[in-house]
Amino acid sequence: MKKRHQQKLVVLSIFLLLALNLPLLLLFDKAQVFFGLPLIYVYIFSIWFLAILLSIIIVNRYYE
Repeated sequence: MKKRHQQKLVVLSIFLLLALNLPLLLLFDKAQVFFGLPLIYVYIFSIWFLAILLSIIIVNRYYE
């Protein structure tokens, strides 16, 4: 894997660190529901799904 692809994965990791940080999580810790699920669960699992999807795309597209 080339260095620029590793850098993309590092940027993704930093994004995850910031997105799943407590102050940002507390913004979504409300009594609101989205399709019957608490908003914080929807936020956490959507960020998690997005991270998995992006890492698969980066690794598969640029794997050498």
